[in-house]
Amino acid sequence: MGASLGGGGRRGGRRGRAPMGDINVTPMVDVMLVLLIVFMVAAPLMTVGVPVDLPTTQADSLPQDDKPVIVSVDGEGRLFIGDNEVTKDTLVAQLQASAKQGPETRIYVRGDQAINYGKVMETMGLIKSAGFTKVALIALPPAK
Repeated sequence: MGASLGGGGRRGGRRGRAPMGDINVTPMVDVMLVLLIVFMVAAPLMTVGVPVDLPTTQADSLPQDDKPVIVSVDGEGRLFIGDNEVTKDTLVAQLQASAKQGPETRIYVRGDQAINYGKVMETMGLIKSAGFTKVALIALPPAK
């Protein structure tokens, strides 16, 4: 005598669907990979606090050492090692003091694009004359 009200013996009105037991992690992995790439690109730019307007280049980036020494030439032609301002006369002594691997230490030179190219080359010449053999320029990758 008991009449069924369309549920077919199931409770809650679910019709033939079992609950989903797994989570789709593909969107989360996509977001994490994008964040990883963003932080990998942004991290080297945040290591030095001297504001320098870098030029762009099409060249591939060099592999990073543990802790490179960064020499910056700002728009006014002032020299910096990391965040500390130095003069042209004390540049070599300061580099030799901060270079942990001696002449094999990789030194990156950041030059503001508004300054004279000769000022950057003069700085690189001073570094080379101090005996450092691994000197490289830093530039921004092209905007996409």
